Amino acid sequence: MSTSTASVSTPTTPLNPKSRVIMASLIGTTIEFYDFYVYATAAVLVFPHLFFPTGNETTALLASFAVFGAAMVARPIGALFFGHFGDRKGRKATLVGALLTMGIATFLIGLLPTYAMIGWWAPLMLVILRLAQGFALGGEWSGAALVATENAPVGKRAWYGTFPQVGAPLGFIIANGLFLGLALALPSTDPTRPSEAFLEWAWRIPFLFSAVMVIVGLWVRLRLVESDVFTKVVKADRVEKLPLAAVFKSNWRELILGTFIMLATYVLFYLMTTFTLSYGRAATDAPLPGLGFTYNTFILMMIAGVVFFGIFTLASGPWADKHGRRKTLIIVTLFIIVFGFLFVPLLGAGFPGVMLFLIVGFSLMGMTFGPMGALLPELFPTSVRYTGSAFAYNVSSILGAAVAPFIAVWLWTVGGGSPFWVGIYLSIMGAITLVALVLSRETKDLDLHR
Repeated sequence: MSTSTASVSTPTTPLNPKSRVIMASLIGTTIEFYDFYVYATAAVLVFPHLFFPTGNETTALLASFAVFGAAMVARPIGALFFGHFGDRKGRKATLVGALLTMGIATFLIGLLPTYAMIGWWAPLMLVILRLAQGFALGGEWSGAALVATENAPVGKRAWYGTFPQVGAPLGFIIANGLFLGLALALPSTDPTRPSEAFLEWAWRIPFLFSAVMVIVGLWVRLRLVESDVFTKVVKADRVEKLPLAAVFKSNWRELILGTFIMLATYVLFYLMTTFTLSYGRAATDAPLPGLGFTYNTFILMMIAGVVFFGIFTLASGPWADKHGRRKTLIIVTLFIIVFGFLFVPLLGAGFPGVMLFLIVGFSLMGMTFGPMGALLPELFPTSVRYTGSAFAYNVSSILGAAVAPFIAVWLWTVGGGSPFWVGIYLSIMGAITLVALVLSRETKDLDLHR
């Protein structure tokens, strides 16, 4: 099925009320990102001590990040699996399956025995469950974005598309707020590691709490009705038997462009949420020196920055609806490239500079992440929209998010504790995204019913 360039979308009566669309797209991604952030935080605080006790802090951290990145490899597989069923059977059932998979995997991580209990079986099981998380997230995002955009009123697709995106900052705040509460309740006398009680049992609570959130998410999503856009494809007998083959045949250019359009967003996302936490907490006199903040202080600073992430994610929607997705993202990507050169001066300017770094970085994250909820689905026709947008989004996760924390730690080491090369890495990835955006076309007025 080839992509047409029909103009404005045909108005239809929405099958799902506005509140239901917003809640179903928002709550699912909030839960999914919560589960992902819980792991990301534990990858820094807990897993190097309990699952990868190598005797070398940097090696243990890299091993933990390697498992963190392994989930990104599973995401394109999940995208193909859930995309296939999402394009053939509908968005609703597929989203329910993705949410259940993520929730069960996260809950089971909270029950895992540690390396001290069963040896290398512990990290092996952690890897398996981490792969399951990535597999689930591979199908979650695209389905949520389609629920939002395919049910959006004319001229407000980017605005509606920001609601699943807001799940990222909300999930971060909930996950890290819970970890912070546990750290405050169980304080450590050693600023380089959590307390013994935290390592023994408290770290499991955020993973187990995921079960409660999943139940709420399922209740909301089971009330959804399939969008009119997808229903018309079914009635017209235009459902693809093999969506993957169809999208590679007719929309390969959109797959490539969508993948690289997401690249800078992913790199910025994981530098701001994962690498920054490691760098901020590392002692100034450590073999790999950092900023020397305590966990409690730095996580509060990050949460404050993530508030700007959420605000600018929502603000990007009306802007992209008015001025276009391509123009908006070109401007934001130019700012991301410049931001990469500011790592050293900002992070070296004490508390005010670090706080400004977090606010600027997370604000840029919101402005680049928000429009993606509309842009990637708009690149593809309805019959392959789930598969196409999910595949582009998640292949980009390998090129960006899977390797970003690992490369960042290596560049941190190369710089002798300076984040200079980490910032340059971000700027280079931004330049690649900029080229993809220049080669792409505006999708604001494309008809979703094609």
